[in-house]
Amino acid sequence: MEDLASRVSTRIQITTDGHRVYAEAVEGAFGMEVDYAMLIKVYGSSPDRPDTHYSPAACIGTRTGILIGDPDRNHISTSFVERQNLNLRMGVRRFTRLTNAFSKKFENHCHMVAIYHAYYNFCRVHQTLRVTPAMEAGLTDHVWTLEALVSLLECKEFTKAA
Repeated sequence: MEDLASRVSTRIQITTDGHRVYAEAVEGAFGMEVDYAMLIKVYGSSPDRPDTHYSPAACIGTRTGILIGDPDRNHISTSFVERQNLNLRMGVRRFTRLTNAFSKKFENHCHMVAIYHAYYNFCRVHQTLRVTPAMEAGLTDHVWTLEALVSLLECKEFTKAA
């Protein structure tokens, strides 16, 4: 959370699930300079399907709580981050145990996440946008090739050596 706080220069809105440690982490990193809400999903058996003894519980509702600031209630959602996590798990197999790509070294996970997000945002044209997210955000005016992405690493290595 402190890393995120160091990377943003404006007030942002954050929504987390009900895990208590998030509240401490957000307050510790941002203080009162954030709009922060918690979205808690309520699970239970679905009243219209009482015979699902071995099925996972259904989400039967949500509760929201505003912890810091004044978050926009229309944007209190964990859906975007949940979808991003699914994309990451499906696109990077090292996050799946029992595969050849599984890695126990945290530093390697960090590098792979950075590579994945750079590709996802600058090289991959998204069906709904018809451009890359970086193009949609105005960060670039063209789709990057993998060669262009790798050349950034070469530039960094050259700068380190100099």
